[in-house]
Amino acid sequence: MHDLVQRAQRQAATTADYSAADIEVLEGLEPVRRRPGMFIGGTDERALHHLVAELLDNAMDEAVAGHADWIELSLEADGTVTVRDNGRGIPIDPHPKFPKKSALEVILTTLHSGGKFGARVYQTAGGLHGVGLSVVNALAEELVIEVARNRQLWRQRYVRGAPQGKLQGLGNTQNRRGTTVRFRPDREIFGETVRFQPALLHRMARSKAYLFRGVEIRWQCDAALLDGSDVPAREVFHFPAGLEDFLKAQLAERACVTDLPFAGDAELGDGAGRLEWAIAWPLDEEAYLGLYCNTVPTPQGGSHEQALRAALVRALRAYGELTGAKKVAQVTTDDLLAGACVLLSLFIQNPQFQGQTKDRLIASPEVGRQIEQTLKDHFDHWLTGHGEAGRALLDHVLARAEERLARRRAKEVARKTATRKLRLPGKLADCSVDGREGTEIFLVEGDSAGGSAKQARQRETQAILPLRGKILNAASASSDKLKANKELADLVTALGCGHGRAYRDDDLRYDKVIIMTDADVDGAHIAALLMTFFYREMRPLIEAGHLYLAQPPLYRLSAGGDIVYARDDADRERLMAARFNGRKVELSRFKGLGEMDPKQLRETTMDPGTRTLLQVRIDPETGEIAGQLVEDLMGRRPELRLAFIQANAKLVDELDV
Repeated sequence: MHDLVQRAQRQAATTADYSAADIEVLEGLEPVRRRPGMFIGGTDERALHHLVAELLDNAMDEAVAGHADWIELSLEADGTVTVRDNGRGIPIDPHPKFPKKSALEVILTTLHSGGKFGARVYQTAGGLHGVGLSVVNALAEELVIEVARNRQLWRQRYVRGAPQGKLQGLGNTQNRRGTTVRFRPDREIFGETVRFQPALLHRMARSKAYLFRGVEIRWQCDAALLDGSDVPAREVFHFPAGLEDFLKAQLAERACVTDLPFAGDAELGDGAGRLEWAIAWPLDEEAYLGLYCNTVPTPQGGSHEQALRAALVRALRAYGELTGAKKVAQVTTDDLLAGACVLLSLFIQNPQFQGQTKDRLIASPEVGRQIEQTLKDHFDHWLTGHGEAGRALLDHVLARAEERLARRRAKEVARKTATRKLRLPGKLADCSVDGREGTEIFLVEGDSAGGSAKQARQRETQAILPLRGKILNAASASSDKLKANKELADLVTALGCGHGRAYRDDDLRYDKVIIMTDADVDGAHIAALLMTFFYREMRPLIEAGHLYLAQPPLYRLSAGGDIVYARDDADRERLMAARFNGRKVELSRFKGLGEMDPKQLRETTMDPGTRTLLQVRIDPETGEIAGQLVEDLMGRRPELRLAFIQANAKLVDELDV
């Protein structure tokens, strides 16, 4: 009880001591030095580099406004940074509101001062709050600024935001104009260990040059800071193609879904601004997202990103409906853009950002609508005007959508069956041994062949899965048909390894997967359909060497007690000449595996000691060519098959129909 009384007395005394004298009014640049995090997001390395970004933004605003065509950025050994441009130069005449100060000093010592609050001086600008240069000044141990304007050179020096004397006139300068800011960050604010990183500043300079094709940015760094780094001491950045050059640099030699990127620029309606974009879809799906407004990076996105995502997916859905792709309705923006390299640069008047670091753009709804409509119109034209690229992108996105849905279904099944035993297809005659090593599964056509194979197999290591008739063509059937097909569903379940992106080789239940079909044209067709399915849906299974083709005989030849089997007509003629040498031979042709008795099937096709297997492989050097051949012959476009037949018909000696 005594403690409670003492606490109440202390609180009463504290309340009584709180008076008007305790109210502080921070003036000038003192708020920045007391609370730097409110202006640059902290005092760490990222915040330190934001100081340079503020100066580069100011120089870029001059370039975008058409008053500068080069910018210099240099880093000295002691950490001093210099940013110089050949723009108009900051005004140095007395300010009307503060007649005893130059406009330059007002800008450097007063928060929320500058020429970018209206559209008279700058139509678009990255510096909007009037605090960029003054914040740099406040957080600099020393800052020296020079202005070349009207053929006169002026200089003023500051220490921790305070001017060290009046603005000095240095006389005439004939071949110079613009603003030069040289500063060294204050170690009292940032500490002794935080330093400028040449690689970060080099990348910042290069990205600014990409964002405005009319500017040249000159980089320079003291060689002592580059020990062991691949950053050059000097480099000049100038990219006439703008974001398209940026995209090429990001992609380097990476293969893409389409050789042609979706790139361009356009004016927004009613003079609201300008838009530039460059987008590609690399096959490795290592995404990159670069979003900018008035050359300022906005890593957290915002209104322009939302408009971009909505525009592109709307256009792709419309294109899919136009081309008859019914499943395009299930496509999401992530299916389209999650693996893409996307660059978008917007120039508008009076954008709104979250915070002084401008990480996120908040544009007006009207500007957002104009961005969305402009991008949609151009993407519509790109898709329809570049037929092959449009079809390739649509197929790619539909495949991603199907993979997403398959993963979701697999997760649902995994949740439902986590505590249940795997339910194998009823017609699967499984092997009895535990573990995968040395096991085989034979995929046979029809119940008749399946019956013979079940009797001919070695039960410990050989499993049999009969398939009814010809399976679906995985290269041309829709994803819904593939999902609904019972034969393929049974096959996937029996193998246990999943398919598509959900494939896991460790979960494969058998060491060898053997396609065993009749030795005729129909059997070859079924084998081709199965190989197409494995190539499209389980390519890693082939690459790991698990897929084989059995070689059953087509003929049985006997003379007395001499019995042999021939795989095809050529093998039969060879045996007739070499082995029987004119003797009378009893010849029988198997109509299918089901006609062979189990003993014959075991000896000729299934016994590891006497059979012949062909391993299905993908040659690393010709794999892409083979893949294109699969698409041409088994895909949805009959004109490609016709072209192949016409090109290769002259090579056919005999036609089996």
